[in-house]
Amino acid sequence: MTEALFAPTEPLASAISTQRILHVINGEHYSGAERVQDLLAQELPQFGFDVTFACVKPDRFPEARVSQSVQLYRTPMRSRFDWQCGRKLAELIRQEDFALVHAHTPRSLMAGAIAARLADVPLVYHVHSPTGRDSTRWLQNLVNERLERWLLRRATRLITVSPSLQELMVAHGFSPARVAYVANGVPGVEFISRVRPTGRWTLGMAALFRPRKGIEVLLESLALLRGKGHDVHLRAIGPFETTAYESEVMGLVEKLGIADQITWTGFVSDIHAELRKVDLFVLPSLFGEGLPMVVLEAMAAGLPVVASAVEGIPVAVREGVDGLLVEPGSAEALAAAVGEIIREDSYYDYGSLSEQARSQHGANFSARTMARNVAEVYRDILG
Repeated sequence: MTEALFAPTEPLASAISTQRILHVINGEHYSGAERVQDLLAQELPQFGFDVTFACVKPDRFPEARVSQSVQLYRTPMRSRFDWQCGRKLAELIRQEDFALVHAHTPRSLMAGAIAARLADVPLVYHVHSPTGRDSTRWLQNLVNERLERWLLRRATRLITVSPSLQELMVAHGFSPARVAYVANGVPGVEFISRVRPTGRWTLGMAALFRPRKGIEVLLESLALLRGKGHDVHLRAIGPFETTAYESEVMGLVEKLGIADQITWTGFVSDIHAELRKVDLFVLPSLFGEGLPMVVLEAMAAGLPVVASAVEGIPVAVREGVDGLLVEPGSAEALAAAVGEIIREDSYYDYGSLSEQARSQHGANFSARTMARNVAEVYRDILG
């Protein structure tokens, strides 16, 4: 009956750790939050927890994830208010003896909260970004935020990926004892000796391109940099959220006359291979960030970072040490910061920026550290 209801895509592992955790996720993308989920599935077993996925909006994640040996159930919600999905997940929890439910989005929280309540197991909610500032659609943001806060009355613990999100959830009325800060983390990568370019600089931006990521600001700064005589090229790594937004951005590219300065990769499964082609990483986010995985991946690859000083980004990027922070929404400020690093008589030593970026990742933002800290939250709840 379970197979018919949930359509698992892989067989159950023969060896099961002490306790099993059901991660309820969306699954339509494979971007920052999805990489957190994927990495936790790979890293948590060493700390005594096995992960199973339930995708309530399955699309790219099931095929793109690295953790292909981890059990995954496709449990689509017909709408964000599909209560039946929660009832079916509760049945799965009881049948498979899951100790805890870990949800990651407002949609997955709806199903996860119902399931956890019906199955009488604890609920953990992972706050990856501020729901009230997730998009430019204010009404959708408001509905999602209100729904999230209402459902979180049932949550045993909240995990936030940055101190700013931790402060936000406490400001929303949640007890500080219920809100744990666990920084995102990414694996280390093979060491690459980075040398300051002598000619063209390749800038990199990786994202699920949507309005809040600020790609328009970067495009305008490219035009400004070229106008000042800098030889720069952009590798834009990742897919667009919608075709309508892609058309809008391409219209701006044409208007600025910078099509020859940009390579659009679309979705890539190997972000590290792309980052090896980049000299300087740029993330011009306008708002709505937690602690971006792409920033951590860039730092792990030894890339200096120029990014907006929004929300959790300054937790990772240290001004003048491994990168520069700029005012969000200002193409002039972004172009000036990039120009400060790439100009021939730059005050900043490229090799030092690169080394410090790699060191910052290794000391504070490894995937293993992230998983260990999540495991501590589980143990605190489960005993």
